[in-house]
Amino acid sequence: MVNQLYGPDPNVAENAGWQSDQPRMGFFTDTSVCIGCKACEVACKEWNGVPDDGFNLLGSSYDNTGALGASTWRHVAFVESKGDEGVRWLMESDVCKHCTHAACLDVCPTGSLFRTEFGTVVVQDDICNGCGYCVPACPFGVIDRRKGEPDTKNVGLAQKCTLCYDRIGEGMTPACAQACPTESIQFGNLDELRARADARVATLHDRGVPEARLYGHDPNDGIGGAGSVFLLLDEPEVYGLPPDPVVATRDLPAMWKKAGLAALSFAVAAVGVFVGRQP
Repeated sequence: MVNQLYGPDPNVAENAGWQSDQPRMGFFTDTSVCIGCKACEVACKEWNGVPDDGFNLLGSSYDNTGALGASTWRHVAFVESKGDEGVRWLMESDVCKHCTHAACLDVCPTGSLFRTEFGTVVVQDDICNGCGYCVPACPFGVIDRRKGEPDTKNVGLAQKCTLCYDRIGEGMTPACAQACPTESIQFGNLDELRARADARVATLHDRGVPEARLYGHDPNDGIGGAGSVFLLLDEPEVYGLPPDPVVATRDLPAMWKKAGLAALSFAVAAVGVFVGRQP
């Protein structure tokens, strides 16, 4: 039986109640060919009706969005570093990881967050009550409650990437992947994308790029593997990604065990006190 709290789960949709032969779908983002054009950010906003997030000048390279959030479902990071060979630029289009074990979904009290037949995780706007429990639960800081004026679309509700649930349900490619001019963002069957990612890393290693590595690829990691796999050219921390993300529910069995032992100890102590007072 598959552990529903942590570890590998090859049938996330089936274990969520879906009965179909639909394979799990996802993203493979190859940062080695990202040119930082932000076409993915624009396409995402246009298709999903995501409001602007301020057009801020952050003073951090050409990054004007800063991080993923309720109004930034795709974020192109520009990472600059100086070395012996001069300035190096790393660019990465970040997105929700659509985790195998999604903490945001696990803590949602209303069922607003649900697992789709494609294995992705989506927020239902009409069910979300804006409690915000999902926000601190996410180990990546992806999901957030939308801020804005009272007339802002879905203000106060939890928002994040849907992996274009409406598009892929009609056999279309997600807007970000459709708009990417270099095919840095690839969409498809997750198993096939993982194999493609392995092959791409091997190719880069053969070409003298030993620092190439995969992120979110391992089903034995702290989230059971991600539905969004990344090829990085440096450590995850350089891109602002946690090096060892862990779903909060991983520790639930141990926590309940300790709580049960503590309760039992108190009960035994209470009985001992009561019995000791008997004449």
